Amino acid sequence: MKMRAAAALAATVLMATSAFAEGLEFLVVNESSADLVEFNVSPASSGSWEGNLLSGGYVAPDYEIDVVIADGLTTCVYDIRGAFDDGSSAEDFGLNLCDLGEYVFTD
Repeated sequence: MKMRAAAALAATVLMATSAFAEGLEFLVVNESSADLVEFNVSPASSGSWEGNLLSGGYVAPDYEIDVVIADGLTTCVYDIRGAFDDGSSAEDFGLNLCDLGEYVFTD
C-alpha cells in the first residue's frame, strides 16, 4: 500500500463523556503527497464503511481539518479509511478516537 497512516496522540485528550454529548471531534492531518478526497469512519463492530465525512471536499497535502462524528453512538472504537486522488487508500482499525486527538496520513 503506497499510503501508510500513522496515528499520533494530541496533547489534549478528549473526554469520552463530552464526546458523546456533542459528537466525537478530532483533527485529520494530511502529510501525504496527494489530496485526501474521502474520509470514512465506522464503528469497529461494523462490517462496512459509513459515508464520506469530507462531504465532497478534500484536504490538500500539508493541510488539516476538524472532523466531528455525530452518529449518536456511545462507542469510542472506530475503524478509519482515507482515499486519495491518486487512487491510493489507507485504513486503520480498532482506534480509540476518544483518546486520539488527531490522525495523520503520511506517504
